Amino acid sequence: MPSWRIEHVADADVGAFHARPLGNQRSATFVQVRSPTLVLGSSQSSESIDADAAARWGIDVVRRRSGGGGVLLWPGEHVWLDLEIPSYDVLWHDDIGRATWWVGDVWRAALAPFAPLAAVHLGRMQRTRWSDDICFAGVGPGEVLVGDAKLVGISQRRTRLAARFQTMVHLRWRPDVVAALAAGAPPAEVLTSLAATCEVPAEAIVSQLIATLTLV
Repeated sequence: MPSWRIEHVADADVGAFHARPLGNQRSATFVQVRSPTLVLGSSQSSESIDADAAARWGIDVVRRRSGGGGVLLWPGEHVWLDLEIPSYDVLWHDDIGRATWWVGDVWRAALAPFAPLAAVHLGRMQRTRWSDDICFAGVGPGEVLVGDAKLVGISQRRTRLAARFQTMVHLRWRPDVVAALAAGAPPAEVLTSLAATCEVPAEAIVSQLIATLTLV
């Protein structure tokens, strides 16, 4: 079984980090952000964001090279894990939807002590009127749910040589900020139930993820 290269990046410049090229071996990178940042999906319109609100909140706005809606990253309030595999890896799947299932399985197993009712979504993309702009307003294959609320979000960037799965769980969900940032978003009260949180120390989640990856 191939081993994972484990890396930890602190105080990350999110824009620069998203721009890095894909690797050619198994890697798991845990990222801590430098400042509050809203990460737009690769095809998300810049007009979907209230830039004035972002400035008032002191939130940087950057763009990633994988799809999906915007993700709010707040220092100390999430666990962000990037997983990369080469195309010759046994975990690789040509089907873009099924390609994420193993990622969800890793997260579900790692979070089992903290979220025993979590389950991996194996169906098709489930969109809502807000999911193009807010990642946690929709559900994609491989993502982890608690009931109807998304616990772990996944976006995917792939070439014919490698794939990167960008994943995260909220330790705290800020629907008020998300509602303020997304132009045309519903009130915070509506967004509150879209995301589930894992309210345990980040270090505990990271340890569980690393232990789980050794079995994959």
